[in-house]
Amino acid sequence: MPLILPDTTLLMQMLAMLLVIGAFAGVLAGLLGVGGGIVLVPAFFHAFQTLGYDSPQLMQICLATSLATIIVTSVRSVLSHDRKGAVDWEILRGWAPWIALGSILGVVAAAGLRSVTLQAIFGVLGVVIGLYLGFGRAHWRLGTAMPGGMRRLVIAPVVGFLSVLMGIGGGSFGVPLMSLYGVPIHRAVATAAGFGVTIALPSVLGFLLLDIAPDGRPPFTIGAVNLVAFAVVVAMTMITAPWGVRLAHAMDPRPLKRVFAVFITIVALNMLRKALGW
Repeated sequence: MPLILPDTTLLMQMLAMLLVIGAFAGVLAGLLGVGGGIVLVPAFFHAFQTLGYDSPQLMQICLATSLATIIVTSVRSVLSHDRKGAVDWEILRGWAPWIALGSILGVVAAAGLRSVTLQAIFGVLGVVIGLYLGFGRAHWRLGTAMPGGMRRLVIAPVVGFLSVLMGIGGGSFGVPLMSLYGVPIHRAVATAAGFGVTIALPSVLGFLLLDIAPDGRPPFTIGAVNLVAFAVVVAMTMITAPWGVRLAHAMDPRPLKRVFAVFITIVALNMLRKALGW
């Protein structure tokens, strides 16, 4: 059966939206350390759904494509931060293997869930992240050093697992976690970019092997990764992620975090509303 693509006008509108979203996500990845995925996943969902590719596996495509872009964004971001000496490589080396393990488990879980279930998970966790960004305090502490031993073996895989179920990098969970254990905010943002690589790389390899029904996936999709959305967003984030890093080192990002917290909470609640069929 011949492939029927949406009309050119609609495709151009979606291309323009993805260009803007990609630019925005790149800046966020460098500036706030929350990762572009928390913006990309709902943006991809809206774009693909508008184009008519609404299927029980749509969220898997959105998560996988978001994580694919995070590989590039996170590498670019961590290298930019490292040039400023901000990455804590000791934390990264100790946590990376266990975060990667959690991300692999996340792919296994995501592959067996329906799109509506993943929407609900994204909505609930997105609200939690939004509330923390809005109401969290810099002086909150769970300890004076990052956990080791059994606590790290438990916490690190959970970070990877939940991040994959949301299609996000390491910032949304990694930055609050490190801040709660006394890591300075700029160092936490820089190190969380490294978390993003360890989350995204193994999970994308898994998503590339995922079997998606041909009639429910957008054109140029391999496994669950859509190459068009990936290419458009990466083109923008490669440009704008270093801008975010420079801004992060030049200003206090806390007022922007509060505005972003409101935005993310609204986006997450809207995703939750769709999952509940309201």
